[in-house]
Amino acid sequence: MNVKWTAALVALAAVTLTSAAAARLNGAGQQQVSAVSEWNAIAQAETVLLRPTAHGQMRGIAMVQGAVYDAVNAIDRSRKPYLLDPAKVRVGRQASLDAAAATAAYRVLLAITPEPRHAGLDTAYQTTLARVSDGPDERGGIRAGEAAAAAMLAARQNDGFMAAFTPAIGSEAGKWRPIGWPATPIYDPDGYVGNLKPFLIKSASEFRSKGPNALTSDAYAKDFAEVKELGALASTTRTADQTAAAVFWQFAPIALYNPVLRDLAARFKLNTVNEARLYANVNMAGADASIACWNDKYNYGFWRPRAAIREADSDGNPATVADPNWESLFAPATQTTPPLGTPPFPDHPSGHGCLSGAVLQTLTDFFGRDKVAFTVVSGRSLNGTPIPPRRFQTFSQARQEIIDARVWGGIHFRTADRQGAWLGRQVARYVRANYFLPVN
Repeated sequence: MNVKWTAALVALAAVTLTSAAAARLNGAGQQQVSAVSEWNAIAQAETVLLRPTAHGQMRGIAMVQGAVYDAVNAIDRSRKPYLLDPAKVRVGRQASLDAAAATAAYRVLLAITPEPRHAGLDTAYQTTLARVSDGPDERGGIRAGEAAAAAMLAARQNDGFMAAFTPAIGSEAGKWRPIGWPATPIYDPDGYVGNLKPFLIKSASEFRSKGPNALTSDAYAKDFAEVKELGALASTTRTADQTAAAVFWQFAPIALYNPVLRDLAARFKLNTVNEARLYANVNMAGADASIACWNDKYNYGFWRPRAAIREADSDGNPATVADPNWESLFAPATQTTPPLGTPPFPDHPSGHGCLSGAVLQTLTDFFGRDKVAFTVVSGRSLNGTPIPPRRFQTFSQARQEIIDARVWGGIHFRTADRQGAWLGRQVARYVRANYFLPVN
């Protein structure tokens, strides 16, 4: 992992740990920290360190939040479980929800994080339990949390995480090949994701996008012209705000979205049960959207704009003109922290589009409306200056900006962005229809 990239993630996670945890009022009207939100912030901070790319991180936080949901639900029993049958846990309904949530998160994190991180987790866990009254209710919550964590860890054994993967590489027009190929190719460290066992959907190939436009089509020529102009390193038509947006969104998704979840949970005064459901629903849908997306990417293996524009004289389309020296905004010459580069995997569909499509559709479904104002914070800097937070009035407004931003960054054709967002929304709708449902 790049050192600057790691530092930015850790710094952002530190902020969330100290400032973003949701709070609620206890019976005496005193502010009380929500253990579910507290451990979501801890899980975010820990899982951003798991892998140098987004997908190992998404798997990690989905495991944590799925276990937390099951632990809380084993006590509340108002929703259908994910993995853990409440009848098999046998804890009273007065058992501590906070102890259950903290224990589930703690046990999963111990299993998936390196040993040097465990001392900090131990301290955080004891801090949470210190707020819970000693006795049978605390013990019952701990029992529920341990059972939920055990169920999650068993379910994710041999799930394909970090399995060997050999991508198909093509030299002909339209086929993806990594930068530096064939001499010094930079391969996708997360190519395995497309074959990873999903959390909620039936299979990684269940949702197929329509695929990229034919190279000789007018639609392809239109996408080509747009990204060539707006996404170029030296573009004269991309605005300063578009440049900032493009760089802003190129950040770890769990660090972009989980602080939003905690803020919304606090603003909408969600109780412990609904808070656990929100975090599980969003993070697990996002993880499955990534899995489906990577399966779709390597199914089509479509080239990125950088190769397409440099080699346009081979695409058979008279409306496209080659520029053998074309570079995107995401070229290393753009001074950002962490540094940018062309992603080492196929164009279609957009990974950020898939994941964000799922996250934002899940939020729309959870709150029952699109019109919810929220602010997103990124750890990105441009030319030495931190990029300010971006505020949205609706979930769909953010989704549209993400679609646009990948074009402005010069790393995706618009069709890849649109179809990625569509794929993510289909995953979210499947999850809504089949998981986290009321018992009655």
